[in-house]
Amino acid sequence: MPKLSALGSQEEEHHRLVFWATHYDLSTPIDPSSTGLKQNLTSYGDAHFSLFMRKLFIKALGYSEDALSRPIIGVVNTYSAFNPCHANIPQMLDAVKRGVQLSGGLAIEFPTISLHESFASPTSMYLRNLMSMDTEEMIMAQPVDAVILIGGCDKTTPAQLMGGISANKPIIHLVTGPMMPGSYQGFRIGACTDCRNNWAKFRAGTIDIEDISALNEELAPTGGTCGVMGTASTMACLLVALGLMPLDSATAPAVSSARLRIAERTGTYAVTLAKTQLRPQTLLTRDSFLNAITVLQAIGGSTNAIVHLMAIINRHPTLAGTIPLSTVNSIGATTPLLVDLKPSGDNYMTDFHAAGGMVALLHELKPLLHLSARTITGKTLGEDLAQTPFRPLPFNNNRNPIIRPLTSPLYPHSSLIVFTKGNLAPGGAVLKASASKYRHLLQHRGPAIVFTSPADMASRIDDPSLPVTADSVLILQHIGPVGNPGMPEAGLIPIPRKLAAHGVEDMLRISDGRMSGTAGGTIILHVSPEAADPESVLGVVRDGDVVFCDVAQGVLGAEVSGVEIERRKEERRERGGTRGVWEARKGVRGYRGLYMREVNQAEMGADFGFLTAAGPGGW
Repeated sequence: MPKLSALGSQEEEHHRLVFWATHYDLSTPIDPSSTGLKQNLTSYGDAHFSLFMRKLFIKALGYSEDALSRPIIGVVNTYSAFNPCHANIPQMLDAVKRGVQLSGGLAIEFPTISLHESFASPTSMYLRNLMSMDTEEMIMAQPVDAVILIGGCDKTTPAQLMGGISANKPIIHLVTGPMMPGSYQGFRIGACTDCRNNWAKFRAGTIDIEDISALNEELAPTGGTCGVMGTASTMACLLVALGLMPLDSATAPAVSSARLRIAERTGTYAVTLAKTQLRPQTLLTRDSFLNAITVLQAIGGSTNAIVHLMAIINRHPTLAGTIPLSTVNSIGATTPLLVDLKPSGDNYMTDFHAAGGMVALLHELKPLLHLSARTITGKTLGEDLAQTPFRPLPFNNNRNPIIRPLTSPLYPHSSLIVFTKGNLAPGGAVLKASASKYRHLLQHRGPAIVFTSPADMASRIDDPSLPVTADSVLILQHIGPVGNPGMPEAGLIPIPRKLAAHGVEDMLRISDGRMSGTAGGTIILHVSPEAADPESVLGVVRDGDVVFCDVAQGVLGAEVSGVEIERRKEERRERGGTRGVWEARKGVRGYRGLYMREVNQAEMGADFGFLTAAGPGGW
């Protein structure tokens, strides 16, 4: 009769004996490429002792030998009481663990940094790279066979993917999902396109303090990410397009039972990934990213997604440097805007979900996609779509469908464009053309009104004596990656109050910073090199200079001679105009100093040079 364990199970005793034999056979060296608890051992000099120590401490948490013998699925927990986008993570963790354990795995959660747009100073972008480092190091340090990355708010999912690619263990993403819309005076409203639209009305004096106060109660009525096609929703859709989430997992509301079922299923997929060891550097190919850019154009996604995608691509050892910023234009030329969501359209993520979400959109986009790209299911995108058929309703213009057919798009092509010509942004600049309120501004020239910083803008933008007209071009300098630092979402330069009061709702605006994906307007962003760079043309533009843009030609420039530009640069050098940031950053301490010294420009993703696949020194 075999000896029984304390739990009285012959099977458990067998597991215990096998586990001890395989883990503590001192005559057999421990393979560094092992799985389970044997991987990533703490260094005590004696690998067997390291494993012995790990085992005794994990048992303090009550794990049995049987549990510890199963595939270990790390679950990244980014819950924070400062982060309403992640308010549902406790419920999602329960569902994820259920999925893992039903599939024979062991789910062990661990925390990383949590970022929220409104609770990160000076900006969440400033901390994105830090979160990516935290994610990468924790994945590599701990004994996980696969990892579920739970996030949602704008910078969390790109940070997690950047870290996940660099760590290169099997990963699968799970987003927290969009919030529900609210209601005010019979109209649906939602964060955060309607936040900005209504704040503009308040600045213009067309709604009063009681209105704006009441709106503040309804714009974000539930937990979850912004309920429009902002950066969070955009990145969720792109994760599906990249093959890193199930096809139906981007749009389900945060507060829905569907979101919890998706979480459970994600746990199941993670166990399969642990067994197949399908790693992101293998899964993600050039075609994966071309699919993501196609989806970005078709959804009218956030301009922020471009800078995130460039950072993600440049983390990949074989793809870094091979997909330039201009790819956004080449794909945009043949990809129409199909999804009618704010800020480019009129609807909310709940409507997109009800219309079939990403499953419906991908079926419509099939002629434009690389269907042989692989996904976390182990199949190709084409195979996944074949197993998730979707039958759309017949198109009817009077029905105002959320997802348009290719033959009747919301916007014909190039929802997002990159400027690649002209003297103002030789490194590139981006614009969401589909969100322009006055389409004539897409080909425009006018005199510049230049603000040298956010503080300068705040002090002068509403000055009645500001010499501004509706034809002026508003320029904000020094909000780039180094210049601010952190590349804040300050690019949505407000319409001067004296113009807003007369009904002006859009102007051509240019900066080296970013704007929220929920915002609209004719706003050119990510100008590179940024104004703080001693070689930047943006940094020497002055009031009255004629500035022009031509979206169709991809041209952004200032009508200033090359000789005059060089004279101004030299003048700025002589008076130390860039020394405050560009030179002084060499002596700044802490993470701020690391950020300012290492961050690259927007066209490279505003990542740290030493974190890219090329490493220190770059290409």
